[in-house]
Amino acid sequence: MVSKIVDMVSNASLKKAKTENFVSKFARYYTPIVCLLAIIIIILNLSIFEISHISNFQEYIHDSIYPAMIFLVVSCPCALIISVPLGFFGGIGAASKKGILIKGSNYLENLGDVGMIVFDKTGTLTKGQFIVKEIKTDSVDESTILRLAAHGEAGSIHPIAKSIIEKYGRDNIEFDKIEYLHSPSKKGNKIRFEDEEIAVGNMEYMKELKVKVPNIKSTGLVVYVVVNNQYVGHIILEDEIREESKKTIEDLQRAGIEVAMVSGDNETIAWEVANKLGIKKVYANMSPIDKVKRVRKLKKHITKKIAFVGDGMNDAPVLSCADIGIAMGGLGSDAAIGVADIVLMTDDLSKLVESIGIAKKTKKIVVQNIVFSLVIKLFVLASAAFFPSFTMMWEGVFADVGVSLIAVINSMRASNITNKNVIKLLFKENDK
Repeated sequence: MVSKIVDMVSNASLKKAKTENFVSKFARYYTPIVCLLAIIIIILNLSIFEISHISNFQEYIHDSIYPAMIFLVVSCPCALIISVPLGFFGGIGAASKKGILIKGSNYLENLGDVGMIVFDKTGTLTKGQFIVKEIKTDSVDESTILRLAAHGEAGSIHPIAKSIIEKYGRDNIEFDKIEYLHSPSKKGNKIRFEDEEIAVGNMEYMKELKVKVPNIKSTGLVVYVVVNNQYVGHIILEDEIREESKKTIEDLQRAGIEVAMVSGDNETIAWEVANKLGIKKVYANMSPIDKVKRVRKLKKHITKKIAFVGDGMNDAPVLSCADIGIAMGGLGSDAAIGVADIVLMTDDLSKLVESIGIAKKTKKIVVQNIVFSLVIKLFVLASAAFFPSFTMMWEGVFADVGVSLIAVINSMRASNITNKNVIKLLFKENDK
C-alpha cells in the first residue's frame, strides 16, 4: 500500500489539469509571436526616427532596439509556466496533509467543478459492518438457525456473511463437515452439512431455488435459512450509518452540490438510510453494471462534473465511469483504490467536503496568478511598444521576475489551506 501511494504521488505531475495544458500550448505559440512583435517594434522605431538625425550609436540603440529588448524581457511567460503547476501541486500537498490522496492536478481541478456526488451505500455512507438484530424461527430454536446460517455462509467473504459468522464464532464452525454445492455469491450460498442441504440467502436467491419463504417487511437485511428446500427461519441484520455521514451530506447540499445514493439493497432498506441522511435521490436494487448505467444517464443531464464515492471491488467499474472516482482508502478494496482518482485514506467522509474546498481554493489561487501576470505584462508590453521613452528596463525585469516571484509566493498559499477557509469558501460561494 505504501509503495502504491508513493507511486501515485510521484506520477501526479504527469496528469496535468486543463489550465496547465492551456498554459503550455499558450507558451508554444506565444513565444514566436512576441519575438516577431519585437522585430516589428524595431522596424517601426527606425521608420519614425530618420537615421540621418541620429547623432550617435547609443541614441540609435535607445530609440529602436532598447524598447524591443524591454518588450522581450516582459513577454517571457515565466510567471504562468511556474506558478500554475506550482499552485496545483500546493493544493495536492494540502490535501495529502489531511489524508486525501489526489492522483493528479487534473482531478483536483475537476473536483472544484463538481455539481453532483453519487454515493454507494454499504461501506461508504454506512460502516459496512452488519449487526445481527433479530433471529426468527417457528420450527427450531434461534441458536440452531444461527448455527445453520453460519455454516452456510462459511465460504463467503461478503460483509453479511462475516457478520453472521462473527456472531456465531468462527472457531465454532465445523469446516470439515461442509460440502459446497454452489459457489458463494452476493445473493446466497448452498451447502451440504450433516447430510442435509442448507441454503442461506436473500429473497432473490430463494426465488432462484424455487423455495417458498415469507415476505418479511423490515428496514434491515433479511437472510433466509432453508433446510432441504424447507424454510426454517430468518435473520435480520442492520448496517450502522457512519457518524460523519449526515453532517457531510448536509454540508455538501449547503454548498450547492446535489447528492444521490445507489445501492444493491432493496428500496425499503435504501430509503430508510436515505431518509436518515436527508438524501432525496435514491436508486435501489442496483447491480455494479446498473450503477454504471445510472451514472452515465446522470452525466447526460448534469452540466457540471459528477463524482462517485465507493469502497468495494464491485464499485471499480462505476468509479472509472464517473468524471471523478473517489474511494475509501482504509477499508476500500485494492481494485477501488487503484481505479479511483481520489482516495480518502482515513475513511472519513468529512474529508470529502474538505477536498472540494481545497480544489476550489486552489483553482481560485491559480486564476489569480494568471490574471495578475497577464494584466501586469500587458500593461508594460503596451508601454514598451507605444511609449518607449517612458519605459525602463527595471520595469521589464519587475514585470517578468518580480511578477513570477509574487505568483510563486501566492501559489504557496495553496499548501496551507485550513479547514476554516475551506468551509467558509464553500458556503460563501453558494450563498452568493
